[in-house]
Formats: sequence, C-alpha cells, structure tokens
Amino acid sequence: MFLICFFDIFISNVGFLFSEMSYRKTLLGASCSLCVHALRALLVFSLCCFISGYSERDRAHDLLSKYPLIDGFNRAIMSMFAAYILCGAQDMDAVRLTLEQIDVIRRICTEYPDFELVTSTQGMVLIVLRKIACLISIEGGHSIDSSLPALRMFYQLGVRSMSLTHSCNTPWAESSTNYYKVFVRPNNSLTTFGKAVVDEMNRLGMIVDLSHTSSETASAVLSHSKAPVIFSHSSSYKICNNSRNVPDWLLHKGLIMVNFYSPFISCQNEATVSHLADHFDHIKEVIGAKSIGIGGDFDGGTSFPVGLEDVSKYPVIIQELLKRKWTEEELADVLRNNFLRVFEEVEKVRNNLSWKKPSEEEIPLKEVANKCRLELKQPILQELVSNQSPSFKAKGLNLLFLALALLFSFFP
Repeated sequence: MFLICFFDIFISNVGFLFSEMSYRKTLLGASCSLCVHALRALLVFSLCCFISGYSERDRAHDLLSKYPLIDGFNRAIMSMFAAYILCGAQDMDAVRLTLEQIDVIRRICTEYPDFELVTSTQGMVLIVLRKIACLISIEGGHSIDSSLPALRMFYQLGVRSMSLTHSCNTPWAESSTNYYKVFVRPNNSLTTFGKAVVDEMNRLGMIVDLSHTSSETASAVLSHSKAPVIFSHSSSYKICNNSRNVPDWLLHKGLIMVNFYSPFISCQNEATVSHLADHFDHIKEVIGAKSIGIGGDFDGGTSFPVGLEDVSKYPVIIQELLKRKWTEEELADVLRNNFLRVFEEVEKVRNNLSWKKPSEEEIPLKEVANKCRLELKQPILQELVSNQSPSFKAKGLNLLFLALALLFSFFP
C-alpha cells in the first residue's frame, strides 16, 4: 500500500514538474519549483504511510470500545469467573470447596467498584461502561457431587454456566482427557442422570458448557439439550488436533469461543497470532462468524502467541482479523453479540419451561460408588444394634431385662 501511494504521488508530481518547467525561464525558478513539489510529495507520502500503518490498529481499538468484549474464560469487559476445583476433590469435599470459590467471586464482584455481578442478559446489556461484569460459572460437573439440589442451590448463588466435566470423568459425563482413570464407562458417555443434569440446567436457564467434554459426550448433549450450548474455551481440531478442541462435525451446533493457549493453537508450546487467526478463519468458513466467540484462557494456560501474552493485547487479534478482511459486523458478533444471543436463547428456553417442577432425579448409588455417600433409608433396629460397641449392647440387654422384670411384677 505504501508503494502504490508513493508511485501515484510520484507520477502526478513528475508530470506537473515538467509542465511547470516549460514555463520557467531560469534554472533557479525550476529548482525552486522542484524543491516545493518534492516537499509536497514527501509530506503526502508520509501521511499515506501514517494512515495505512495505523488504521487497522486504530480500528481494532475502536471496535473493542464500541463492542465491549465478552470473554468466555477471562477477565474482560464481561467475563465468566470460573469456580474451579481440582478433580482430586471429587467424592470428597468438592461442594464445600466450590462454595468457597463462589464466595470469593461474589465478594470481589460486589465489594469492589470496578466489578459488577450480573446474572442475566439484561444485566449485561445495562452494565455501566468502565465496569467489568462478572458472570459466575462452574468449571467441572464434579462440583455438584451428582446432586440436582446442589446444582439448583448454585444457581441461586448466581451461577449461570457449568462445564459438565473438567479433566476427569464424572459418574455421568466423560472428559476429553484421561488424566484420571475414574468412572470409565465404555459406550456410555452421557448417562440417564447426565441427561437429567442437562434438563435441569435447561429448566433453570444455566448455560451448558462443553469445553473439556469428550466428543461423544458433546454429541450426546447437543442431541438432547433444548437450549443452545457453548464451548467456552476450545479451538478447532482441524487446525490443531488436540483432544480439547472441537472437530468439524460438532461445530454446527454450538458457540465456539476460541482458546488462545499455544498447545491448542499450534499443537506446540509456541504459536503466533497468525496461527490463532487460522482457527477463526476455519471456523468461520465451516459455520460462519455468528457461531464464534473469544475464550482466551489467560488465567488457565502458561504459553500464548507472541504478542498476545495477556488481556491487554486483545486488539492484536482483532487487527489480524481486519487484515484478513473480517467485517465490523462479523467482529462485533465475535466480540459480544454472539454470546448475548446464545444466553438470551437459554433464558427463553427457561421461560418456556417455567411450568416444569424441579427434577427429583437421583443418581443410582452403584453409579457413584462413593463410600462417603450415605444411603438414605430407614435404619433397621437389628442393624443399629449390631453396629454398636459391646458395652452398648450389654447396657441394652440390661435395660431389656429390667423392663421385662417390671412387666412381670404387675402380673404375679
């Protein structure tokens, strides 16, 4: 662009100079004219360089100001604040630890003026600019301990999204990774109780997040869910064949919020902004820009594309997409509008299901296989006695004999 601009200026000014020189009588006059027009050409050329060198960067900043970013997994103008508990807490104290995480998020988002807790699309739209909207999510279905009442209580605390798994299977859904060899179920990636979890999330108006789930679980959820779903921080499997990414055959049915983590972008520990933009381009080619969002994962990963190391660098990827001829409308959708539309559709499904009562579905104990889980049933006296200490049993027998003696004393 610089060379084209310079060439046009050069040709026009050379022609002008020759015509001027034909009317000049002296070498001094021609020299002065040449200097003036050379300076004019240099000035215009400098302006061309300035405009063409900074226009895309300025447009990127303008777009981010006009359409405040919603990030599925980061700190942005609107961000999901994930309550994440290690898989090691499954079958132990995952619910308590998740409650403590939610307590921290709620305190941050209610006690500090730069943040505001939101629980609806309306709240997100009406939030004052220069504030960061907090939407609480749970990362990993093991946090609910296979309990629909626990899920409902998390909703009451403000949780509006949950990924069905993290890096471990739950008793009812399958993870995309096999770091933990737990709850392995061949050909049963979403159990009957897993479907009940999805149904209850639909009824509540909680977004189903399929990042971290296996392709089979994601497919089963997409076939079952009444509401649209998201992949809050996943990229394209076609570009990088990491199991955390989404294959093309699943792209058509969810909002893909592209992850920036280098191993998911280039399948290596190093990546470039161009590598990342390739994921956006491919997903757009397959399903269009209206099914794409941003899920940077800066607080979860350790290696990111050069020049995109933290949230302050978001304009860099927008600038790269502008170079690739993405329109303002498409980028507005990616930055904000697509997520708002999906969340709004989830709320519409909730409203349509308002007639439904909370589910009473319980997971079979044999599927949980948790020795810490109490089986709720009426205790049998014989079992109660047999489980007591010998001294307790002796006292019980003594009391029984005493009662019999008193009874016989009334009937001599």
